[in-house]
Amino acid sequence: MATLRKRSVQLSGHATSIALEPEFWAVLDTMAQAEALSLAALIGRIDDARAGRPLASACRLAALAFAQARPR
Repeated sequence: MATLRKRSVQLSGHATSIALEPEFWAVLDTMAQAEALSLAALIGRIDDARAGRPLASACRLAALAFAQARPR
């Protein structure tokens, strides 16, 4: 099982830590690059759309959706 890795980002002016598996961080990094966003901006967008879901879960789902949508 992969060890969770924590990263800190600024969301709405507040520091927030998110713990995700390295594989999810890799997809989020790729997603941010593909959309010409910083990782913090991408996570901010995910945060805005999460509708009460925990932020780590929303990040995992966003990464999963991105990975599934990419051609193989």
